Amino acid sequence: MREERTEMSKDDDRSPPLDLRGADIAESSSKTRNCVTGSGHVTGLNPTEFQAPYPDQVLENVLENVLQFLTSRRDRNAASLVCKSWCRVEALTRSELFIGNCYSVSPKRATARFSRVRAVAIKGRPRFADFNLMPPEWGAHFAPWVAALGSAYPWLEKVYLKRMSVTDEDLKYLAENFPSFKELVLVCCDGFGTRGLAVIAKKCRQLRVLDLIESEVAESDMDWIGEFPESGITCLESLIFDCVESPINFEALERLVIRSPSLKKLRLNRFVSIGQLYRLMVRAPQLTHLGTGSFSLAEGVAHGDQEPDYESAFAACKSLVCLSGFREITPDYLSAIYAVCANLTSLNLSYANINAEQLKTVIVHCHKLQTFWVLDSICDEGLQAAAATCKDLRELRVFPIDAREDSEGPVSEVGLQAISEGCRKLQSILYFCQHMTNAAVIAMSNNCPDLEVFRLCIMGRHRPDHVTGEPMDEGFGAIVKNCKKLTRLAVSGLLTDQAFSYIGRYGKLVRTLSVAFAGNSDLGLKYVLEGCPRLQKLEIRDSPFGDAALRSGLHHYYNMRFLWMSSCRLSPPGCREIARALPRLVVEVIRDEVGMIRAECEEHIDDAFDILYMYRSLEGPRDDAPSFVTILH
Repeated sequence: MREERTEMSKDDDRSPPLDLRGADIAESSSKTRNCVTGSGHVTGLNPTEFQAPYPDQVLENVLENVLQFLTSRRDRNAASLVCKSWCRVEALTRSELFIGNCYSVSPKRATARFSRVRAVAIKGRPRFADFNLMPPEWGAHFAPWVAALGSAYPWLEKVYLKRMSVTDEDLKYLAENFPSFKELVLVCCDGFGTRGLAVIAKKCRQLRVLDLIESEVAESDMDWIGEFPESGITCLESLIFDCVESPINFEALERLVIRSPSLKKLRLNRFVSIGQLYRLMVRAPQLTHLGTGSFSLAEGVAHGDQEPDYESAFAACKSLVCLSGFREITPDYLSAIYAVCANLTSLNLSYANINAEQLKTVIVHCHKLQTFWVLDSICDEGLQAAAATCKDLRELRVFPIDAREDSEGPVSEVGLQAISEGCRKLQSILYFCQHMTNAAVIAMSNNCPDLEVFRLCIMGRHRPDHVTGEPMDEGFGAIVKNCKKLTRLAVSGLLTDQAFSYIGRYGKLVRTLSVAFAGNSDLGLKYVLEGCPRLQKLEIRDSPFGDAALRSGLHHYYNMRFLWMSSCRLSPPGCREIARALPRLVVEVIRDEVGMIRAECEEHIDDAFDILYMYRSLEGPRDDAPSFVTILH
């Protein structure tokens, strides 16, 4: 019951509604004024007729003023657990609603409890969907949510969606039913296209933010940029469309930038050339965040022709602190950004196929850098250069240019150790490689004790320490033991149950754990489920965990947001046992293409699944599950 109140408890009726209480108090005050004699005595009233505000009412009035300044979701959730009165007032003062799983609660229940919301954030599919591990059309539709929001929050201003299926009709509904709508952010979403964007651009006259981040946008002949109003100054502050894989109307974009003096963030797609980028930068020197587009010449323009002074355009952007893009990069143009490097706090080169020597010419100027994303094409030598310069680095992500398991990875333990020695303030790292050593990981745990996120992805399966041949147990053990602030961990490589024993013993703050091709028995998962009290999200693929391991978490699943297991050793009876033991947990088994074929045969219908996805829900099983999803009872 305690958890249920945290998620979506209803108001109780211990006190009257706020709008009625004011009338009651005013009426009592009026009676008092009418019955005061010259001697100051109150006449004509029974002692019970005048009622002072009871303590809960006074407390709620005070709380309402105080909680308006409480912005942290966790703090607000904690406040709502104090008592029913606090729960009610917290709901009345909450202006931002966050739904971590779109199926954990119904739109109707959410909007009934929180009645004054102006900003909504909703997450849909689990993260492993990003790696094509979930069949298309699984669900996470925005349609039921946008319909509920329309009737409950006509004053809605902001919508943030992640891994949701959004249609053009959904976007049209947003544009037509929320007259004060200002911000739309779609991260890793799909189902919509440029026609829907055109409606948003045309009808949302107060639009400040339109961010499309790693989303799949369907192409059409619609000129969505040209649909922004052509007259007057716009409110636009952020426009991100680097994921849109279709050409845009550049002339309309240039006019839009000119009419947007408040524009601070602009990220362009690969169809914008460096010459066009120059024209935009000259028009918008106030930019703080810039995604450069292709960073190469447009087709038909010969290299060496009279070109603009790109370096002066960058130099004029005095406020630029975040730089990304560089798709289809021509390395010769990298010198243009030297002028802004000294002021950069974030640099994203994760689409730029450059080598170590080319990186060195840039990174040597980036002394203030705090966030750095890059391809492993820079090799260990490039990471060593970054470590020598970027002493204030807080986040590093190194992505593979070739993600095949049998590829020769250009980064290794050498680069990781260099980063750990040079960037002692590091808080978050994502590192793809083919080979690693325990010594390098242990060194990172000692040199970077403030790590909160450690994601080491050794792409080859079951790879040991390539120097000693030992499992990677001691390296990951050192991370959870020495990094006391660790909340997110991804493990890979050759790992035995000993590594999971370390995680269960020391990972008391770990909230998200990702496991791939690791472990050697059910005992490993048992260590984690019994030893990590704050675990919220657990993702496991291709690991030897079975029914016994699954049962070991019965005490904890109600406290988790979700558990994902694919290609493990689970059986339908074992999954069904969990569903029966925990009725408020939704247990989905998902069949892949092979499983669908086997399910057509009656004798195999019960064992034809590849994925288990479990999540807590106040609503029970969803009603939009596709045919390849079976919800167990």
